[in-house]
Amino acid sequence: LRAILLDSGLEEAVKWGAPAYVYNKKNLIGLFAFKNYFGLWFHQGVFLKDPQKVLINAQEGVTKALRQWRFTSLEEVDESVVRAYIKEAIQNCIDGKEMKPEKKELVIPELLQNALDADDILKQAFENFTLSKKREFTEHISSAKREPTKLSRLEKIKPMILNGVGLNDKYR
Repeated sequence: LRAILLDSGLEEAVKWGAPAYVYNKKNLIGLFAFKNYFGLWFHQGVFLKDPQKVLINAQEGVTKALRQWRFTSLEEVDESVVRAYIKEAIQNCIDGKEMKPEKKELVIPELLQNALDADDILKQAFENFTLSKKREFTEHISSAKREPTKLSRLEKIKPMILNGVGLNDKYR
């Protein structure tokens, strides 16, 4: 499979610890191997016609665009069919067919929102964070089950917000 991919005109890179094949800086195809099977990941595989009915969605309801083609033996690999799928994937990329991830709305828990509304400095400091950092704070409070835990978490993150320190920055 790697030889076929290298011959396809795609640029080889290593992403997520595995060979990835890129066209115009876009991830197009990944090569993978597991204990019981190996195969190809088509990052925008949802747009492939799949006349051979070989593509599967490995996580139904979770994975939107990615499709896998699994093989259990080398004899299953039909080079001409694989090349046809690769060619179609490249053409789809050229045509701009791409499914982008859905943006999740930021839901601020009532407890945090009340604290932000009561303190303009805290609110401004919170607004200065990126969406992902804001999400870290909101999820930290929301994930607590008990009200006392939510309150203690809120008190813990207030100085962090005021100092411009993200919840998980100490791990970076």
